[in-house]
Amino acid sequence: MITKKQLAELRITYPKGTRIELLKMDDFQAPPLGTKGTVVGVDDIGSILVHWDNGSSLNLIYGEDLFRVITEDKV
Repeated sequence: MITKKQLAELRITYPKGTRIELLKMDDFQAPPLGTKGTVVGVDDIGSILVHWDNGSSLNLIYGEDLFRVITEDKV
């Protein structure tokens, strides 16, 4: 379970529009490692809602899946 305080902190840390890169996800439907995406929100149970650049919309489970915030895409 996530506390209200933890939920509020997640929403502040990962606001809508935050760019991230997937590092690890144990799900057979997971996007490939290294896939980048944009946070679209944090739901009431603390899942981070992501629209992945490859078209997937699989959510991140904070504390289970690994990802990093990216500040800019390098070409």
